[in-house]
Amino acid sequence: MNILKKLLTPPLIYYILVILIIVIVYVWQSGFKNLLNKSNQSTIFLVRGEKEEEAVSSATPKIQEKEAMFYIKLDEDNKVWCQLCFRKCIIPNGQRGFCRNRENRDGTLYSLVYAKPCAVHIDPIEKEPQLHMLPGSDILCLATVSCNFRCKQCHNWHISHRGPGEVRTYYLPPEQVVLLALENQTPTISFTYTEPTVFYEYMYDIAKIAKTKGVRILFHSNGGMAEEPLKELLKFTDAVTIDLKGFSEDVYRKTYSSELAPVLRTLKIIKEEGIWLEIVNLVIPTVNDNFDDIKKMCIWIKENLGEDVPLHFSRFSPAHKLTHLPPTPIETLEKAREIAVNEGLHYVTIGNVPGHKYNSTFCHKCGKCIIKRTHFQVLEDNVVDGKCKFCGQEIPGIWR
Repeated sequence: MNILKKLLTPPLIYYILVILIIVIVYVWQSGFKNLLNKSNQSTIFLVRGEKEEEAVSSATPKIQEKEAMFYIKLDEDNKVWCQLCFRKCIIPNGQRGFCRNRENRDGTLYSLVYAKPCAVHIDPIEKEPQLHMLPGSDILCLATVSCNFRCKQCHNWHISHRGPGEVRTYYLPPEQVVLLALENQTPTISFTYTEPTVFYEYMYDIAKIAKTKGVRILFHSNGGMAEEPLKELLKFTDAVTIDLKGFSEDVYRKTYSSELAPVLRTLKIIKEEGIWLEIVNLVIPTVNDNFDDIKKMCIWIKENLGEDVPLHFSRFSPAHKLTHLPPTPIETLEKAREIAVNEGLHYVTIGNVPGHKYNSTFCHKCGKCIIKRTHFQVLEDNVVDGKCKFCGQEIPGIWR
């Protein structure tokens, strides 16, 4: 008995418990992995808040790469000239473009991400943000890997700065995407998280099918798509959110490895084509928070796009290569909003500051709150038949 008491000292009991926990976790994980791999099935999970729902479970077929759209075959050495985005990459045989997702194989350009999303998720539409489109509704969100920008602040860098084969993906053909939206009663499919331009063919085929089934299409883009593919896609699109990341070519070049001019062209085209447009400006301390530039941006928006295009100033949180910078001061966002309103923009909100007054949308005529929000949650919707409930002012957007 004395020997047993000596053996069961507190430190020894502690070590035994730790070993038992490790063994239990190992056995549980092994069983869980076997369950996922069972019957050689490919399983996709949709996430609603904290809850996971099995969405698709089907045997994974051998996936064929899709020939890319919008490229020119060059005579010399099987090179191709991609026409999808502003970069217009000339791609040698056996190589990929800047986006990593399009590969030249013997003079034919292929998309390597067709039907291979790395993210499938249900979000509130306010998260996009699209604040004048079906308030309080859900959207089915999809993304593949990679991007045609290299933004230093990207929160989704773990998928946007990766290429095919570097991130786990699922097999989900366009028909099944639309079926998922219908089954989950999400009225809109959104292409988001990374950059929809780099999975154009996948997005385009989904959009065409969705329109025949009464499902709306939304995409959130950096605005770098070339004119011809953009106009073709807009034929099947209901709304677009564009990140206007600053109003300086220098900022675009240094922070985003990109250019401002193509983004401004994209904004004009969307407006000219009559597609509902909203703009996001992520305000980053010391990068794009110059108030003179913000004023110039607001003037440009009013003169070229109109006073009714919603503008959302979002708070930056340290991420990726800009973790040394602080979060955006709320006072900076409030000043930016004040500038925008003073320049005549009607619908200006502040995002990523849950509970702020200007999470909500206000009628520019009577000043009353027409859509009350806390972060992504809609608390009141006072837009009735596209008009302010209080004064009758028409509120532009997609309301039904």
